[in-house]
Amino acid sequence: MAETETEAVSTSAFKVRPASKPKAEGSRQKAEDSSLSPQSFHGQAERSRLHQLTAELRQLEAKLRQGGGPERIEKQHKQGKLTARERIDLLLDKDSYRREIGLLVAWDQYKEQGAKGKGEREKRKTDGSRQKAEGSEGIDDQIGAAPAAGVVTTIGRVRGREIVVVANDATVKAGSWWPETIKKILRAQEIAMRSHVPIIYLVDSAGVNLPYQGGVFPGQYGASRIFYYNSIMRRYLKVPQISAVMGPCIAGGAYLPALSDIIIMVEGTSFMGLGGANLVKGATGQTIDNETLGGARAHSEISGVAHYRVKNDEEAIAKIREFVTELPVSAGSLRTTRKDGGAPDAGAPAEKIYEIIPEDHRQPYDMRDILECLLDEGHLDEFQADYAKEIITSHASIRGIQVGVIANARGMFRDPAGGAPRFGGIIYTESAEKVAYFVETCNRHHTPLLFIQDVSGFMVGAEAEHSGIIRAGARFVEAMATAIVPKIVLTINHASGAGYYAMAGQGFDPNFIFSWPTGRMGVMEGDSAAQAVFGSELERLRAKGEAPGEELKMEMQQVRETYERDLDAKYAAARGFVDAVIAPEETRDALELAFRVSSNYSGPHLGQFVLPAGLA
Repeated sequence: MAETETEAVSTSAFKVRPASKPKAEGSRQKAEDSSLSPQSFHGQAERSRLHQLTAELRQLEAKLRQGGGPERIEKQHKQGKLTARERIDLLLDKDSYRREIGLLVAWDQYKEQGAKGKGEREKRKTDGSRQKAEGSEGIDDQIGAAPAAGVVTTIGRVRGREIVVVANDATVKAGSWWPETIKKILRAQEIAMRSHVPIIYLVDSAGVNLPYQGGVFPGQYGASRIFYYNSIMRRYLKVPQISAVMGPCIAGGAYLPALSDIIIMVEGTSFMGLGGANLVKGATGQTIDNETLGGARAHSEISGVAHYRVKNDEEAIAKIREFVTELPVSAGSLRTTRKDGGAPDAGAPAEKIYEIIPEDHRQPYDMRDILECLLDEGHLDEFQADYAKEIITSHASIRGIQVGVIANARGMFRDPAGGAPRFGGIIYTESAEKVAYFVETCNRHHTPLLFIQDVSGFMVGAEAEHSGIIRAGARFVEAMATAIVPKIVLTINHASGAGYYAMAGQGFDPNFIFSWPTGRMGVMEGDSAAQAVFGSELERLRAKGEAPGEELKMEMQQVRETYERDLDAKYAAARGFVDAVIAPEETRDALELAFRVSSNYSGPHLGQFVLPAGLA
């Protein structure tokens, strides 16, 4: 059995055609915000589990993109400021695809409590039951005090060049930093560091969210790590960093723009200082207003800290776009499969995916049907197609970008040697060796890798062990872990056990990791967990000829519900285990942008960043 019962320019050697222009391609979106709305699924939710999960995702995303809500957005506008997402919309190229990273982070972890609305962390019950509010309100109505953890992190394009953006959302607790805010900013910086793409900071933050300072201030990956990354990028990696102070920027947070290459400040709305006017009054007795103390004019005329002073947010954004076009560009491009540099279409429309993914996640389907919807013209140049058929290894292309594809195939596969049939989604000795060889070949040829996960784990049992599966699995893991080419992960169903690790799980630093709403990440399924926890007790009852009592049945059901919740893709996204949960129809857009961002640098990606070899 298996471990579980259930189954643009680049400096790299890669070549890439010019960034694709938005065009009709099935249900392709021009930008992520224009993707299918919940209303567009009316009448379809009953047809497909994937339709229903995608509609729920859209509803949640729409709610989170409202930040602190209409009243706080209006308050921001009355202050003469744009919101974080309005600023990003102005910054990024119109009609170009962008991908928000970590939109779902912390969505289910905080709620408003008390008359004063003090934020308090929502602790999930370990018994797996869904907590209900009074009346008919569910968990979505109780939580959400920290939408997107108060910071918007996005990858997109400015004048056709890939960039990373970090924008504080001042409609959420004045843009203050929660523990998860730090994680999101660090993740955005790591993308910029390993890909060597410019990073833009749109600063509008009141500083640390003090009730949670214990999870923000100290520790190796506390707030200070942000400034460490600032410094590494500035001194050694030469990654362009541009900051626009568009609101408050207080205390230690002021070092983020101070460690950037360029600082812009907005007249009348921005403030930068180690302490605000009230703190100065209490500490020194000096009476002064914030504008005089650390406003745009003070830092551009007196201290010289700021490099540019602009009148409003729009001017600040225009200045940033100008800076990006002035940055030096190196030669190099990704391999393209078409001489004309065009954008090939997929072999089948993305809507077909909703028909392919089965209603029961344990049921088989044809992975090649999925690949036909994702790959250019649906074409596979399959490597060792007749060997170890439970896993697919193939050369292919996505929007003209040549990639190596590793995908788990589901179903049953006949053993040509006459042995027992093999279960798809499980990694056997032969499939591990096949993938290891393929990954090493792609790495030698500088071909980026796409891992499509629907894996239940490695095979176990006497036959598997005697075939040397531990050695083969180790070779698989080593080949994947040490490959220096970009690695992108897409989870479409199961991502279980050690199979998840081998298929470039998050701990192995893939450049990006995405999931469809059907993605399920965990060691095992709920039924398997219930059997593992209560198996001995059930065996004793069977030996006595007795049936499980109601109390035991309830405990087992609670375990199943806990696992169902924790396996959900939204749960993983809330904790940063995936960069984003994406709908099938935006998958090609997301993969193309991820590969283009990743291809800006060809150095080894064996961690979050690697310093130049000559530095030592």
